[in-house]
Amino acid sequence: MVKVSDVAPAKDHPIWFDRHMALRHDGSNIARLVPKASLIEDPALVARAADLFEHDPIRLPAPATLSPKRHGGRSVIVTTMKNEGPFILEWLAHHRAVGFKDFLVYSNDCTDGTDVLLQLLMEKGWLVHRDNPYRQMKLRPQHAALQSADDEPCVRQADWLLCADVDEFVNIKTGDGTLTALFDAAPDANVFSMTWRLFGNADRHHFVDAPVTTQFHRCAPEVTRKPHQAWGFKTLFANQGLFRKLGVHRPKGLNPQHWESVKWVNGSGAPMPRSIYRNGWRSSMATYGYDLVQLNHYAVRSAESFLVKRERGRVNHVDRDQGLSYWFRMNNNADEDRSILARISGMQAVLDQLMDDPEIAQAHAFCVDRHRSRIVQLRANPTYAAFYAQLTSPRMQALSRLHGHFGANVFLQGPGVVPDDIAACDPQGTWFFTVPPVDETSH
Repeated sequence: MVKVSDVAPAKDHPIWFDRHMALRHDGSNIARLVPKASLIEDPALVARAADLFEHDPIRLPAPATLSPKRHGGRSVIVTTMKNEGPFILEWLAHHRAVGFKDFLVYSNDCTDGTDVLLQLLMEKGWLVHRDNPYRQMKLRPQHAALQSADDEPCVRQADWLLCADVDEFVNIKTGDGTLTALFDAAPDANVFSMTWRLFGNADRHHFVDAPVTTQFHRCAPEVTRKPHQAWGFKTLFANQGLFRKLGVHRPKGLNPQHWESVKWVNGSGAPMPRSIYRNGWRSSMATYGYDLVQLNHYAVRSAESFLVKRERGRVNHVDRDQGLSYWFRMNNNADEDRSILARISGMQAVLDQLMDDPEIAQAHAFCVDRHRSRIVQLRANPTYAAFYAQLTSPRMQALSRLHGHFGANVFLQGPGVVPDDIAACDPQGTWFFTVPPVDETSH
């Protein structure tokens, strides 16, 4: 709540309380001072309204009662997909084994059988599939999906919610690696920020129909402040009424009357600052943590699969190319992390169950064949052939191990600003390279 000073206002600039306890100032919009959703009742200010201004403000309605937090309840992932067919079953199997019960998947404009596979999985009770209504809603695909998800029964009835993509894997590193173990490790928490660990292509150029989590173990070091995307996070939160809606990286619309009930922790179980309750999508040196949980982000996979990803386009920043600069930023191979392999047996058991169904196995094989066919077609295209040659070049392989030595402006401008002699430097050396800023980011 915005507080008034002890000095009474000038007569020609009256201040009074409206029915929402907001402050009004003649000629000034209160929204310029504080968001309306941030206004909360302050007992001292209510008392001052009567004592100083002789006014009896209309009080805020009593806050709605929060739903109880249940560790063993239904946990739901909401996601969007386009031409991700070969990677669906592993992702689904992994998160089923981790403890997620429901999956709400929105697909759009698929040409590789993704939508057919998803529809089949829905018919067999594995998930809920919806066509993405982004055209009718005139929104970006991801934003349209999240708005639509609010009306879905599985979301309304969920105890825990997470928005995560098919290239993101929840990697719980405590106990038996399940959600129950995570909740037990931080029993008071009702919001978990899971910081990305960016996984690179591990110098794998060719697409192989095998679990992503068994192929790609090279990644960014835990302390990786640049590029800007390195410490992005996704957020698992209790569906108690603390927030109004899902967001891409974190829940949105904090209920100001319940802000003191928020117990938001990072991936190590440490409290997050209150400043994150309303805004922010990435961790910092003060807030990152990987001890209990991290989000393995396989943003590039193999070089061949990245060709298909680039052609497909993005679900959020639809106006931005996923070109060489994107690959440069997201392809991190400086370190190694195999912690997720401790969960492979659970994933494999569910995957075997899926693949034992001949219809599901056939639909998966169709997606794989379409993916391979598209790779062949793209590599025959001169533009994509040249792009593939850049991705797989020794220079780009070397740069994927040097991120910790570069300043932010290098990532904003792309790999072309790195001289060859810098690209050849020792990854273990204690050196630093950066360039002057520019007005436009390279994508």
